[in-house]
Amino acid sequence: MGGFFGVASKSDCALDLFFGVDYHSHLGTRRGGLAVLGDDGKFERSIHNIQNSPFRTKFEDDINEMHGKLGIGCISDYEPQPLLVNSHLGSFAITTVGIATNKDELAKEILDSGHTHFLEMSGGEINQTELIVALINQKKTMLEGIQYVQQKVQGSMSMLIMTRDGIYAARDRLGRTPIQIGHKDGAYCASFENFAYVNLGYTDYHELGPAEIVFMTSDGIEVLQKPGKEMKICTFLWIYYGYPTASYEGVNVEAMRYNCGKYLAKRDKGSVEPDAVAGVPDSGTAHAVGYANESGIPFTRPFIKYTPTWPRSFMPTNQEQRNLIAHMKLIPVQPLIKDKKILLIDDSIVRGTQLRETTDFLYKSGAKEVHIRPACPPLVYGCKYLNFSRSKSEMDLITRRVIKQLEGDNVSEETLQKYTDPDSPQYAAMVEEIRKALHFTTLRFHRLDDMLDSTGLDHCKLCTYCWNGRE
Repeated sequence: MGGFFGVASKSDCALDLFFGVDYHSHLGTRRGGLAVLGDDGKFERSIHNIQNSPFRTKFEDDINEMHGKLGIGCISDYEPQPLLVNSHLGSFAITTVGIATNKDELAKEILDSGHTHFLEMSGGEINQTELIVALINQKKTMLEGIQYVQQKVQGSMSMLIMTRDGIYAARDRLGRTPIQIGHKDGAYCASFENFAYVNLGYTDYHELGPAEIVFMTSDGIEVLQKPGKEMKICTFLWIYYGYPTASYEGVNVEAMRYNCGKYLAKRDKGSVEPDAVAGVPDSGTAHAVGYANESGIPFTRPFIKYTPTWPRSFMPTNQEQRNLIAHMKLIPVQPLIKDKKILLIDDSIVRGTQLRETTDFLYKSGAKEVHIRPACPPLVYGCKYLNFSRSKSEMDLITRRVIKQLEGDNVSEETLQKYTDPDSPQYAAMVEEIRKALHFTTLRFHRLDDMLDSTGLDHCKLCTYCWNGRE
């Protein structure tokens, strides 16, 4: 995924920038970066690998040397950024969040038009943010360039661009990711997560709408492009990615997860009789609290995440290592497991490997039964709008492997749609095969309509592609 933070202040912005970016560490695991416009008019930048240590420890020395009144920074899962650019549009720094699914086509189009080259990252990939810079530079003004990006990119692309005069903030065309403006005396900030600026003294000022573009200075914001009418914000922000204290479109993440668990419990009423409800920490916990509150079944924590040496940010890209670390983090509480029937809620089932290991771990610790209730429907389609997971193929999804097992190699879109219908026999067969493969006592996924109701927003404003393939 990734997140960013920008500040325009009448005084030194370095500490606000440092802490604002650090508060986005839950959104990315690979790189962090900061860029500041110094008082001498020069751009200063620092980028570090944060795979094996937290953002704060890598940047605490740098920030003592970076001073200025304008700054942007990011947490990135992939490319190094922010980038520093000198072009016919002037000097600027840029950071982006999102994914251009037509990246290869755009790169070819730009090269064919006379652009000389792109720098390659390790593995031969083009830095996506550099590609966005090339698109912007095809136009005569920064605003026209940002609008061109919104027009050309398939997927999503939100960005912060720092010039010598201020910061452009642009939300992606359909608002799949958020940008929120905070304000305090003498300063404004732009943030992916609005909670990131609360402890810095900022209050909510403005949430950008889909495709909205603003120019931010220490005196305020100027709307350069009004919001579009259509929105498809990522529902998974509430289910998993968002920090509990964050809000999007006025809906708090923790409150939505309580609602989500409540709807799960209502749909599940009378089907099982567990001794306790638990959540896979951390993102499953709030869903479980909501379920317990609605059902009256006690909430317990049968295992605890060991965070002192296993922070969430340390999660390598190698799946085998990820599974091992996920296992190492969870420490059992034996008295809460032995001879108990446990209903366990996780945010989702993607590959299923980690949840199967967690379930086996509970059985080995003495659990009688383990009933699984994911907080979202089965993931049948790989996300093409955000860097939702590190899956290279839709066959990484356990649903698609089971569908192939049941249907063979050539599965039509019409057939796939049957597996997204919770009332179809195909859906029931898929869920049963997943249950058996992952060793669950019972398995019931959240229904899509219930999950969307949990947000309180109009369903048409929420992206549901990964669950039903509909754009």
